[in-house]
Formats: sequence, C-alpha cells, structure tokens
Amino acid sequence: MNFQYLDPFIETLGRDALQQIQLKKLQLMLDPILKTNSFYRLKLQTAGIKHAHAIQTFDDYRKLPFTTKEELSNDQSLQPPYGTNLTFTREEYTRIHQTSGTTGQPLRCLDTEESWGWWARCWATVYKAAGVSSHDRIFFAFSFGPFIGFWSAHEGARVIGAMSISGGGMSSQQRVKAIFNYEVTVLVCTPTYALHLGEIAKDEGMDLATSSIRINIHAGEPGASIPGTRKRIESIWNAKCYDHAGATEVGAWGFECMAQHGPHINEGEFICEVIDPVTGAPAQEGELVISNLGRVGMPVIRYRTGDRVKLNTDLCECGRTFHRLEGGVIGRVDGVIVIRGINVFPSAIENIVRQFPEVGEFTVDVYRSRELDEMELRVEVTTGDPEAIAAAIANKIRDALTLRVAIKIVPHGTLPRFDLKARRFNDYRQSARTVAPKQPGF
Repeated sequence: MNFQYLDPFIETLGRDALQQIQLKKLQLMLDPILKTNSFYRLKLQTAGIKHAHAIQTFDDYRKLPFTTKEELSNDQSLQPPYGTNLTFTREEYTRIHQTSGTTGQPLRCLDTEESWGWWARCWATVYKAAGVSSHDRIFFAFSFGPFIGFWSAHEGARVIGAMSISGGGMSSQQRVKAIFNYEVTVLVCTPTYALHLGEIAKDEGMDLATSSIRINIHAGEPGASIPGTRKRIESIWNAKCYDHAGATEVGAWGFECMAQHGPHINEGEFICEVIDPVTGAPAQEGELVISNLGRVGMPVIRYRTGDRVKLNTDLCECGRTFHRLEGGVIGRVDGVIVIRGINVFPSAIENIVRQFPEVGEFTVDVYRSRELDEMELRVEVTTGDPEAIAAAIANKIRDALTLRVAIKIVPHGTLPRFDLKARRFNDYRQSARTVAPKQPGF
C-alpha cells in the first residue's frame, strides 16, 4: 500500500525525538502566553509556573493544571464576548468561530492568520493520510455556518492543491446531483449525513456506488470508527471511509491513515494524554486530554475533552509513530447510559443497528416505568419483514449487551435527520415523567 504523509519526517520520528519537539513547541508557545494571556498567566502562575523553561520534561508537563470547557465558558460569560484567553490584541485576530453548543453554551473561538494556517496544515495531514491529493475534487456537504470544521477543512484542501466544492445553501437532493455533476472524488461530512444522502439518492433513483467518490472523510460523530456504520457507508458509496476527530476549541487533532486501524493522534501538533476521568491518573482507557501546540492566540493547555478513548501504542503498518485510538472516540465520558446496572455506550447500540441494511434511521429512548429502567428503539425499516427485523435487532442487543430492549417500528421518514451531529439518544429519566413521551411515529 502506498501510504501518504504531509510531513514524513515528523510523522515517522522516534518517540524520544518526537517528545523533545513537542516540549520545545510548548515552551515557545508558553513564553508569550505567560506574558500577555490573562487567563493562562493567572492559571499557570497559581500552579507555580512562571517561566516557559520550567517545563523541561513530561513529568514537568503533567504538573500543569487541567483546563475544562466550563472554565472557558465561564471566562467568556464574565468577560464577554471573548473572555481573557487571548494572547494578542483583538486587532490581530482574523477569524471567529464557535462550538456547536451540544454540551452547553457555544464557546467563541478566535484565530490569527498564523493559527489559521496551523488549522489548515492539520487538515492537510488528515487528507494526505487518507490518500487525498491535488488530483481530487472535494465536496463539503455542510451549511458553512459558524462551526469551524467546514471552513478549516476547506482551507486544508487548498494546502494540498485539491479542488474545493461547497455544498453550502444546497438541499440534500441538490448535493447528491452535484456529486455526480462535478464528478466529485472525496466527500467530507458527518457519517450520519453520508447515510442520509444514501437515502436521498435512492429516492431520486440514483446509485451512489456508481459515482466518482473514492474516499469519504467523516467527523463530528464517532460513526466512521464504528464497524457497522463504516461497513454501511462503504457499501452505499463503494468508497473507503475514514474517521477524523477534532474540536473547535482544540483543533483537528485526529486522522485515520489508509491502513484503517483507528485514528492517529496528530502528535506533531498536539500533546495528548489519556487519564482516569475520576482520579486524573494516566490510563490506557479513559478521558482524552489535549494541549494544542500551534494556536498561540487562543490556546488550550491540558484540556479535558470529555471524550472517552482507548489508547493503542503499537506501531502502525503505515510507519507512523503517532499513537492511535482503538475504535476512535468511543463516546463522551459522561455519555454512558446505565440501564439496570449495565453500562451501555451509544456507539455499541449504533454498531448493532447499522448491521441491518433494512434499517434507515433509528432513535433510542430511555425512561422509567414502574421504578424500572426501560430502553426502547424506534426504527424505520425500509425493506423486508419489519417484525422479523425488529426481533433480530432485539436478539443481537440482548446477546451483545445482556440487555432486553423494546423495538418499535415507525413509518419511514418520521424520525429526524441530521446534517451535523446526530442526537439519537434520549434519556427521560431525569424528568418527572414515568413513561416515554410521545415522539413522531408513536
């Protein structure tokens, strides 16, 4: 396999040398931050860090305090509109974006020309690892709103010299037609939306497997690393499906190489750790903590992402020494659903449901009935015997998770579709209701 790299020297560097480069980049970043960034100057000096050269080793690094999204949000609430995590004067920032707001109030994030170029390089790494080149035509099936993912992916395409085609302002039907009309070779969108475009194409009498698409790059959800979802997408599109991970406040930190053995962490631009979310101690599986090394203007240092991951330190066949994540982002640390004492990750449910090509869309409702926790899946079945498929799904979940669930068949098209992050899991147990509230399709 002809593996591709943006920077083969850094991406295949030995671990000791790589860590020395990471520490040097951190020191260079900390120098201006400690001088002019009010948020981190106070935070770091309180922890006894007054000079950048105080961080000489990774043991020193681990003494730096964690940063949380709540801290950043509170800072912006107290010092609106941008907070105090700014290393430069406002006039030096050229871009503003915001988080999706799915886990609280949107966080405003600013970039200078320098940090915007860093974003583009991070995305260029994503493309090169998946085998995208200047010969490709990349279609962005997004609205191009204030969320940074659309714009940074677009900039990354410019860095590698690929043609960019925006799907902003288009309906899903128009996007499907554009993919054929422009002979698009690479699709960038959420995994949920890739599946939705498959539904739209089928309704329009078009077969996406016959399009020019050869590579799909997906972000915003864990789906592209979920085996059932990946297999479904690759079948619909007849194209390779690659996972990517990032966050507005952090950067484009994860990419999957052509070996498809889990996303690599872009350790040339980020320092990453995995910790026990309760104790903060190093762990093989737990919460991902990241420091970005190229966003001096609005940095995050030892940022607790809230993402649950499992670290894989084995050398990848692509030759990269960057560590990988088994199964990508497993889910949110606080996103595990406990049903009758059983820990259920939403990704585990999705992996099972996506093994059934007859299912179009699905939604999970968790509620309490007569003091017992119950889980119900509402599924749209497009072909075959709906009752038989419902029974098969229930059996698979029972066998895999030792959990009995109710399956309710609903008419096709009644469950919500999502252009961005899907919200399929609803936990109603915190409300005063004792039964699941009625939703479309009940």
